[in-house]
Formats: sequence, structure tokens, C-alpha cells
Amino acid sequence: MAKLPVEQLKPGMKLGRPLLNSSGMVLMAEGTELSEARISKIENMGVDSVFIDGPTRPARPKEELLASLDRRFAKVEGNPNMALIKKAVKEHIEALYE
Repeated sequence: MAKLPVEQLKPGMKLGRPLLNSSGMVLMAEGTELSEARISKIENMGVDSVFIDGPTRPARPKEELLASLDRRFAKVEGNPNMALIKKAVKEHIEALYE
């Protein structure tokens, strides 16, 4: 499930979570298929972003992200605390592509 800015919504997408007003009332249910009219209504409500149903995948290939991670941590390679952080981030990146 991805959280997208309203400007990126397209007809045919489905809400991954219900759209609620400030008092918790459901304005659009989870699973609602978006049309041009519904997207306009969401924009008119002043909503910044919504959750969209579907897989969340980064735009860059996994190998590119892992190479970038290695470069970012190269200067602190001997630091055990930084190694733990790098390991956690690496596991997170790998999980995004499962």
C-alpha cells in the first residue's frame, strides 16, 4: 500500500484505507475505485495524500539501492553501531522487493 499525493492519483486506482473527515466519518470507503470525479472531490476537500491499494515498490532497482547503501556506509565500515544500522536498512530494502 502506497501513500500518494493527490496530484498523482489516477482513475482506476483504489483506496487502500478509508478517507475520513476530521471527526472520523467515512467519506470514501476502503477499496473505492477512483474516477476523475472522485479525484476532484478529494482535491476539493483539501486532502494532501491518500493510501492506494497495491504493492509499494521503489522506483530504483534493488541492486542500485544496495550499492548506494554500501557507498553511504563505506566511511564508517569499522563502527559496530553503524554496521547494525546498515544491516537493518539492507534487510528493509530486501523486504521491499519480496
